[in-house]
Amino acid sequence: MSTGGPNWRYDADRDSIAPPAAWPRVVAIVPARNEAAAIGRTISALARQNYPAEFHIIMVDDDSDDGTAQVARQAAIETNSSDRLEVTPAPSLPAGWTGKISAMDAGVRAASRHAPEWLWFVDADVVAGPDTLRRLVSRASRDNLSLASLMVLLQARSFPERLLIPPFLYFFLMLYPPRWIANAKKRTAGAAGGCLLLHRDALDRIGGFASMRDAVTDDCALARAVKKSGGRVWMGLTRTSVSIRAYGTFSEIRDMIARTAFTQLHYSAIELLGTLAGLAFTYLLPVAMAFSCLPLAWPCALLAWILMSATFVPSLRFYRVSLIFAPLLPVAALFCAHATGLSAVRYWCGRGATWKNRSQAPSRRLLAESDHPLNR
Repeated sequence: MSTGGPNWRYDADRDSIAPPAAWPRVVAIVPARNEAAAIGRTISALARQNYPAEFHIIMVDDDSDDGTAQVARQAAIETNSSDRLEVTPAPSLPAGWTGKISAMDAGVRAASRHAPEWLWFVDADVVAGPDTLRRLVSRASRDNLSLASLMVLLQARSFPERLLIPPFLYFFLMLYPPRWIANAKKRTAGAAGGCLLLHRDALDRIGGFASMRDAVTDDCALARAVKKSGGRVWMGLTRTSVSIRAYGTFSEIRDMIARTAFTQLHYSAIELLGTLAGLAFTYLLPVAMAFSCLPLAWPCALLAWILMSATFVPSLRFYRVSLIFAPLLPVAALFCAHATGLSAVRYWCGRGATWKNRSQAPSRRLLAESDHPLNR
């Protein structure tokens, strides 16, 4: 475990974990909707897992029209794993379900014939390191976990990515500190849906995906349900598994944040105002006061700016981004505030949580996630 930064840091790549006494059967489930550009590399990486027990891959084709299924099958042929890959179509989206949850549920049903002990959910743009599954299963076995997930490395190559992706990690881990997530005595529950290992019994215990069918933030909703049911949950960071989805423009990152920001605030105007005020007070006010002429104000404000920049350094190092971006954390905070406000506006306009041309949290929804039985 790495503790070289604030206590919400958890670098999973540095842990040495003994293997379990017996390796369980695992099925990887990959929900995919129009992911032809990425799915080949995702399937190839799964096929190359050095997992020593029975392991199958199910790709759920969620009404793609770009040849996603064909690209996946070709990747399996090229890696000599056609016998391990099954491509199954997602059903027509049922009323009251979000698209990804419906696809995940279809994958679980398709996996049932393999009788897996563990289900490994992998996003269609994630290239998993060759030992990712071994390490996740070993950790889950050692720590008696019901759910283990990894925050995969996002792209940080373009200027917008270098400016905004490390702060995205910084703010996410402040909302969901991994040590709090792993603490059974705390209510905090979170997960990273791009790479998530779930015990089959834990899914049955919460009533399957039907119990959270309208969730937009599927990973955190799942972690919340599993933890509430008595299961142990863990989340860590990794550099060995990466998302190959690039965010080359500011608008793409804005939309990525806006898709779920208001959902995280439970669609509450009060929480929205509190969040915006908190961002302004914590990250913007010190910058403004640092240029003040008041003799006592500007030294204190400058010190606050320096300290916030110092807490941001571990995130920059994790992404191997230059430390010259550290003082720009307030700029990222302002950007996140804008994206969060936009998320609320889109929700109120009936275009909440739009992904792949689906609006998954329209304002007309009578049962918001904050009122869902899983959150009561």
